[in-house]
Amino acid sequence: MKIYNTLSGQKEEFQPQGDAVKMYVCGVTPYDECHIGHAMSYVLFDVIRRYLEFRGYQVKHVQNFTDIDDKIILRAQNQGIPPQELAERYIQRYFEDMDALNVRRAHIYPRATQEIEEIQRLVSVLVQKGHAYVSGGDVYFRVRSFPTYGQLSKRTLEGMMAGSRVEVEVEKEHPMDFALWKKSRPGEPAWPSPWGPGRPGWHIECSAMSMKYLGATLDIHGGGQDLLFPHHENERAQSEAFAGAGPFARFWIHNGLLRLGQEKMSKSLGNLITVREVLEHHSADALRLFVLGSHYRSPLSYTSEALEAAERAAERLRQVARSGKGGAGAPLEASPYRERFLQAMDDDFNTAQALAVLFDLSRDINRAAEEGGNVVLARQTFLELAREVLGLTLEEPEMPPLNVAPIIELQKSTIARLRRDKLDWVIEQVGTLLNQDGVDVNDVRPYINLLREVRNALRKDKHFELADEIRTKLSELGVALEDTPQGTVGRTGPGHRPKAAPPK
Repeated sequence: MKIYNTLSGQKEEFQPQGDAVKMYVCGVTPYDECHIGHAMSYVLFDVIRRYLEFRGYQVKHVQNFTDIDDKIILRAQNQGIPPQELAERYIQRYFEDMDALNVRRAHIYPRATQEIEEIQRLVSVLVQKGHAYVSGGDVYFRVRSFPTYGQLSKRTLEGMMAGSRVEVEVEKEHPMDFALWKKSRPGEPAWPSPWGPGRPGWHIECSAMSMKYLGATLDIHGGGQDLLFPHHENERAQSEAFAGAGPFARFWIHNGLLRLGQEKMSKSLGNLITVREVLEHHSADALRLFVLGSHYRSPLSYTSEALEAAERAAERLRQVARSGKGGAGAPLEASPYRERFLQAMDDDFNTAQALAVLFDLSRDINRAAEEGGNVVLARQTFLELAREVLGLTLEEPEMPPLNVAPIIELQKSTIARLRRDKLDWVIEQVGTLLNQDGVDVNDVRPYINLLREVRNALRKDKHFELADEIRTKLSELGVALEDTPQGTVGRTGPGHRPKAAPPK
C-alpha cells in the first residue's frame, strides 16, 4: 500500500510503526452547522480508516473538538449564552450529521477545554527549551528556533513575509511567531496559568491531544488542505520541538477542498450548504458517492446536477443489493473485481477507480443474473466492498415528507404556486425509476401511494384541476390512477418502463 505524503511530496510505502495505526484527524470548531465541506473530509477519512481495518490493520482514531475559539466566543455573546453551551449544541449536531452519513465514530474525541493541564505542560516545556517565550501574558512559539519551519507547506520565512500583510507586533520577536497561550480579555473564558489567566492558542491544542492519546509520533495526521498552513505547519514545529527527536507524523494526508463556484465552501465565507440541507433531498449514499467519485487530493465542485447524478448511481447499486441469487448456471467469478478494487485502494486510496470497479461488478452481476447465472458469491463480494470499505448503506431512501394538511387548507391558486415543486419532484422520481432497467412495480409503489393520497385530498376539497394534473402527468409515465368505488388505485403500464406518453 502506497500513500501520498504531503511532507515528502510523493507516494511512500505504508508501514505502521506499531501494532495499531495511530491516526489523528483535525476536528471541527463547533460554532455552527456542519456543511458538506466537512462531510467531504470526514467521509474520506472514514473510508481511509475503513480500508485500513479491512486490510487487517488495527486503527486507533483520535479526532478533536476545538471547543474554545474566537468564533465560539463571539457567537455565544451574540446569543447571550455561555460559550460551552454553544459548543456542546454543535458538537451534538456534528455527531447527528456524521451518524446520518454512516461515518464511523473516532475512538476518542478530546476537547480543548478538557485538556488545559496537558496544553500548559507542553507550553512550559517549550519555554524551558527556548522554543517559546513569554510576552505580556501571551506565550509565543519562536519559529526561528525550528530550522525546518515551512518544510511541510513548502514555504520559507522570507516567502511568508514577502507579499503577505503580516502586522509587526511589538510583543513578538518575529512577525511569524504564533501564540501558544493567549492572555485573557474581559468577558472571555480563562484558566489560571504560570503566565497569567488566559486560554490556549489554536495550534497547541492539537499537539497536546494527539501526543497524549497517540504518543509522540503519529502514523497518519489528516485534515483538509486549508489546514496545511498555518495550522499543520505550526503543529509540526511545536510538536517536534517539544519531543526533541523523530517526526511528529510519518504520513501527512490532506484532502482537496470542496468549492461552490470558484470559492472554497466555508463558514467564514458564508457560502456553505449544510449536511442537513443536502440530506433533505438526497440519500447519504448519494453524498458519499459524490465525494468518493473523485480522488481525495483533488478539489471537488458542488452542483445540484452532480448530486442528482450520484443519487441515480446510488439507485443502480441498490438494485444489486436487493436482487436475488440468479439462476443455477455458471457462477460469476468475483475475485478479479476484488483484486482490481484492492489495487485501486492500495494506490493512495483511489476511490474513483475503486468505484468504477464496483459499478463494473454491479453491471456484470445484473447481466449474469438475467442469463441464469449464479451470482451469490459475486453479490457477497459486491456488498462487502460497498458497505465495509466505502461505507455505503445501500438502504432504500426514505420518502421526503409531504404534509397534505396545508394543501387542502389553501386555495387552489396558492396550492399550485407553493406545492407544485414538491409534487413535481415526487412525480419525477416515479419517472426516473420507471426508466431504469430491472425496475419492479414495488420500486414505485410508495411514490404512487403518496400521490394517490394527495390527489384524494385535493379532490375531497374540490381542487380538481391540480388533482387532474397529477393524474395526467402520471399517465404520461404509464401510471394510471383509477377512481373506483373502493377508492383510487394505481397501476403501471406493460413492462413498467414506458419511454413516451401512450397514444390517445
